[in-house]
Amino acid sequence: EGVRLVISVDTGIRAHAAAEEAARVGLDLIVTDHHLPDEINGSPRALAVLNPNQACCEYPCKDLCGAAVAFKLAQALLEGAARDDAERERLRSKTLPSFLKLLAVATIADSVPLTGENRTIAHIGLHELRNPAQPGLRALMDLAGIDTARPISATDVGFRLAPRLNAAGRMEVASDVVELFLSRDAVAARALAEKLHRLNDDRRATEAAALREIDQQVESLLAAPAGLPACLVLDDAETASDGWHRGVVGILASRVVERTNRPALVIAHEDGTAHGSGRSVTGFHLLDALTTAHRDSGARLFTRFGGHAHAVGFALPSAHVSQLRESLARVAAQQLGLAPKAEVLRFDLQLRFAEITRELLETYEQLAPFGIGNPDPVFVTRGARLMSPPRAVADRHLRLSLEDHDGRARFSGVAWGRRTPWPERARQENWVPADSFDVAYHLRRNWHPDFGGWELEILALERVGGVVHGASL
Repeated sequence: EGVRLVISVDTGIRAHAAAEEAARVGLDLIVTDHHLPDEINGSPRALAVLNPNQACCEYPCKDLCGAAVAFKLAQALLEGAARDDAERERLRSKTLPSFLKLLAVATIADSVPLTGENRTIAHIGLHELRNPAQPGLRALMDLAGIDTARPISATDVGFRLAPRLNAAGRMEVASDVVELFLSRDAVAARALAEKLHRLNDDRRATEAAALREIDQQVESLLAAPAGLPACLVLDDAETASDGWHRGVVGILASRVVERTNRPALVIAHEDGTAHGSGRSVTGFHLLDALTTAHRDSGARLFTRFGGHAHAVGFALPSAHVSQLRESLARVAAQQLGLAPKAEVLRFDLQLRFAEITRELLETYEQLAPFGIGNPDPVFVTRGARLMSPPRAVADRHLRLSLEDHDGRARFSGVAWGRRTPWPERARQENWVPADSFDVAYHLRRNWHPDFGGWELEILALERVGGVVHGASL
């Protein structure tokens, strides 16, 4: 087709065969990636390899996401092409910050640490997102319910915008996202945004159906004499459905980690090949574990694999899944033990509700954007009194109204039932007004025009004289 140059984005650091083929046919290759290189073979043969995690790279921010590494190439090309100081200044003050809209979305969605340069990217990009001039981005933000009249948070991007962008690649073809961002026609862009919105609904339904089957597998393992393995490897080989969609295995792996506090791999079989994705817990380097399993098999286990400490992707013959399961269970048991460590919630500050002043809230907002590496502060209030009966929200969540033990200040909050079925707990223990609780929470700003304001996102509750729920404080 006349192509003379290929630039990879967020992939390629282990693509040695493809790089050699490119060289053989005279095709220039530039690899931009952030994943860990192969320890034995190093970086692939290419015109240039941009990766802060390759050997001898002195770039100070090692945690850039794949899109950020590609951005660095674009930034260097644009600055190199600037004709004078005035053009360079326009580039740095207008063009590059505009690019950071999408780069902030990528940085937040890829769950890289929001520290150093990543925090700067996210901060500037979230501010720029309040002015989405491109019609596709503007339409998708509107469908996601993101109000540009107020500050946009990392949570807005991570839970509203990014899933709709990812849905195309997970459920159909990612090129729809490219078309969305290239389109200058507002009507066409809106149609593409609506398609992504529908695909995200499909993704959620597909994910929910698979998660029900995964929960059944986990329950069966819990009931077995050996209990849960130290690392879970779950697949759709014996499910009642037609199998799990390959596009959601990464999300499913994250859900399993949330539920079990153990590293987990989720696999979908297709035509004799097992396609999988994995997520890990603190203290267990998942890519190293896969590398060990592959090496112990004589380099015959995987057809491909890669990633980093917390997340991996891979493929292997379906017949090898049982070997993978046994190998990872053994490696994880050696490093983590057979039982997961008790989850302890560490908090940053103990205070009374009366101490949550406007000055504190303004200072708190300056710490944002929050995410991996820059976690949302955890606050604890001791002896808070329940003011009214708890109110169930969508069966699993619970809204509570609490006040300081001396009645000087009060806050309402929501305990989200991701792990704990809070309404059931409240009924079992007969929580009633005047009961006292130690409560751990994040502070959240509810932007609802009628009943908005600052409220609590409750992480754990311990009734004074009762039992801890959520995590021990």
